[in-house]
Amino acid sequence: MLLFAGACSEVSGRTPPVDVGAGRVAWFDITTTNLDEAKNFYGKLFGWTFEALKGTDKAVEILADGTSIGTLRVANGAISAFDGVVYVQVSELTGKCELAKELGGKIVPGFPFDLPEGRGAIALLLDPSGHPVGMWSKTSLPAASPPAK
Repeated sequence: MLLFAGACSEVSGRTPPVDVGAGRVAWFDITTTNLDEAKNFYGKLFGWTFEALKGTDKAVEILADGTSIGTLRVANGAISAFDGVVYVQVSELTGKCELAKELGGKIVPGFPFDLPEGRGAIALLLDPSGHPVGMWSKTSLPAASPPAK
């Protein structure tokens, strides 16, 4: 999961994910142990094309008919049944992170954060069973308040 945070900071410069509406899957990550093999497999299976991400050779952006829909990235270790993350669009990320914690979830350290170039903000959480789920907001996080004097 830590690979995502590092790779996401270097984007291809494409447009932000499509606004699909709150509560709907807006993005996903697929992890693999062999990036070239996975590109061949998914490209032939679904007709996806791939674009390199700046600053890493460990991930590519997935394009469906020219639209960014997710990333294909090299796993950090062995693939488990829980590798791969879907990102559900939310309207207010900070509040949803708080609600997730109230409901027994945990926000992964380092999240939430703004995506570069105004592409919104993301958070990664673990549900009460430990399964990772992402949240994406098309708006950036609120600016931090200056410390009280």
